[in-house]
Amino acid sequence: MAGKLWLTTSAAVLLWAGAAHAQTAPSTNDQASTLDEVVVTAERRTSNLQTTAVAATVLSGEELQNKGVTNIESLQFSAPSLTVQNSGQGNSFNIRGIGKTENSSSVGVGVITYRDGVAVFPAYFQNEPFYDIQSAEILRGPQGTFAGQNATGGALFITERNPDFNGIGGFITGQYGNYNDLRLTGAVNLPVSDTLAVRLAFDKENRDSFYTVIQGTPSRGEPGVKDTSSARLSVLWQPNDQARVLFKTDYNLIDLGGYPNTPLTATDGLFNIRTNGPFEAVDETQRHVLNASYTFGNGITARSITGYQTGTTMVRSDLDGTALATPAGNATFYDEVDQELFSQEINLVSPDEGRMTWILGAYYQNDLITFPPGQFVTRQQVSPALPILYDTFLQGRNPKTTTAAFGQITYDLTDALELQVGARYTRSTVENDAVASAPLLGLSLTQKDKFEENATTGKVALNWTMDDNNFLYAFVARGFKAGGLNGPNLAFVPPREFEGEIVMDYEAGWKSTLFDGRLRTQIGAYYNNYENFQIILGDPTTPAITSILNVTGDTKIYGLEASAQGRFGDLGFDFGASISHSELGDFFAADPRRARTGNCVGGTGPASGNCVNIGGNKQTYAPEITLSAGVQYDIALGAGVLTPRIDFSHIGESWVTIFNNAALGDRLEERNIVNAQLTYEQADWRVQAYSTNLTDEEYVGSVKAGLRYAGPPRQYGIRLTRSF
Repeated sequence: MAGKLWLTTSAAVLLWAGAAHAQTAPSTNDQASTLDEVVVTAERRTSNLQTTAVAATVLSGEELQNKGVTNIESLQFSAPSLTVQNSGQGNSFNIRGIGKTENSSSVGVGVITYRDGVAVFPAYFQNEPFYDIQSAEILRGPQGTFAGQNATGGALFITERNPDFNGIGGFITGQYGNYNDLRLTGAVNLPVSDTLAVRLAFDKENRDSFYTVIQGTPSRGEPGVKDTSSARLSVLWQPNDQARVLFKTDYNLIDLGGYPNTPLTATDGLFNIRTNGPFEAVDETQRHVLNASYTFGNGITARSITGYQTGTTMVRSDLDGTALATPAGNATFYDEVDQELFSQEINLVSPDEGRMTWILGAYYQNDLITFPPGQFVTRQQVSPALPILYDTFLQGRNPKTTTAAFGQITYDLTDALELQVGARYTRSTVENDAVASAPLLGLSLTQKDKFEENATTGKVALNWTMDDNNFLYAFVARGFKAGGLNGPNLAFVPPREFEGEIVMDYEAGWKSTLFDGRLRTQIGAYYNNYENFQIILGDPTTPAITSILNVTGDTKIYGLEASAQGRFGDLGFDFGASISHSELGDFFAADPRRARTGNCVGGTGPASGNCVNIGGNKQTYAPEITLSAGVQYDIALGAGVLTPRIDFSHIGESWVTIFNNAALGDRLEERNIVNAQLTYEQADWRVQAYSTNLTDEEYVGSVKAGLRYAGPPRQYGIRLTRSF
């Protein structure tokens, strides 16, 4: 209550001050009639997006706000081929249908998220808000020859704003919206001396729940109520032109009150829930990043990027999504899990000038997940025929390491023709030191296993600069996502290993600049051969349990992507679209929802009962069509500028399981999201009326274990920003 009162008072004061000041502020309508150059920094050097051989979408911090992007989940409505399914504690982030489809810490991610150059927790702790952001770069396709971790689907590079020496400055933003959404965000830049600068940023938000409990009473918590606090300290020390040291530390306390859901069979709306179970959802994280570089007299730069992150995630949830007073209606889940992530990257980067440029790097990452005793508990019914509840417990450690060396060389064959070659060697290890137990049933199984894997990946590209306005590229790239170990089970079956995923990507593209810099276009085509897709299925040899397995049939994914950005005087617009086709190879898999009549041993048939050939089915989370488009127009009004903006996004239907069975709830229907914003800017003040999901489209954002999770409903409000 105190936090909400503080936010209300702060926002009210800020809104009043803005109204008083708006009468006398000078005009700021100095928009250029052409587009600014867009740069890519993900490749550990700065390059022009229009002459870089990569399929990418780059959004500035201002563009993210204008498009209503406040976190990773909402990013999917602003870039082609991207989907994010948030089912609470973890998410499935996929590009072109490649990334992560299982909410299990044993399954890695194929789309790596970086913040300030450091790979963050894989798939978990993903509800961190976007605030004081410099840019977000979304790279599509395999990555790994120039930075950090290996990636099969792509990478997201988020750069938060750095301190500078341009004087004291910053901003403060107050926001109020429906559902009593109160948010206060701000930052201040402080040059301490000619060589030392500090930046402080914060974000605080409270919001009521989207959900209504129509039957039952939560046994604990407030389902869906939001209370988040985030802060960041950045320190830049630049003693001379050669040396640069940047340190950042972030803290996040994200309390979402639980992750409400409804059964797939529910018919009375996504936001009406029935429950007699507990609700809690709290993530607490810290991230520390040290980026130090030195440029020698010959122009070569040595860089070290060190990251250390800690996090604790805690969830209590109702597993059945009902208020039934039966054993089956009292299935619950509770966990409190700790994760510690350390990474170290070393780069040597050549000067940008010269016929040949290059980057060499080494990378190490240690990811430790700890399940404390008594803190990972699933309560469920013994069987439909035996209505007795029992608890299963998991405790132990799950350490993972990655060690890699990589490099990329670009050589000018002629003034117009460029050859690019990159390679990477990766060694990964996974260990399980854990115990699974069910005391009521007298069962306990201890596991102590280790799995090691090596992989060589790379990229070969040929790039042609036709003239100052046209750039063509073609490349073949190989990406890798590590395999791992299944955890202990109570069937006393030795846990299986599963192999790493491999993606071969064949890609070509054309980027052009038209109308004297007023219009930029990017067009590309890709063909992916996807091997060893990791999926949770009924174990072929022990149907009573499920295991993470590899789909042995190769998946084919191919498509076209196009995007454009334009600026003609006061009119600005952007557009992005993709058309794709996916097809799973022959593989016989056991569908656990069907009656079992036989086993799918080794992925072979024949098909009968729950043994299904998935060959020809669509890849999961791979919509055939995605589209996003935005348009805005600047109108001189008094001493300021009024800018209406509207954004539209379409994400086609996709599948959440490889079985593609719509009758069993496998299909995510298409969604059409409209965001709108009206901005009035005058001198150092900006007032914005905003709405996300303007049409209030009700859609399923994710499906997990027979439960559906709703995408956010319509939200609207007003925000006021004062820059200084």
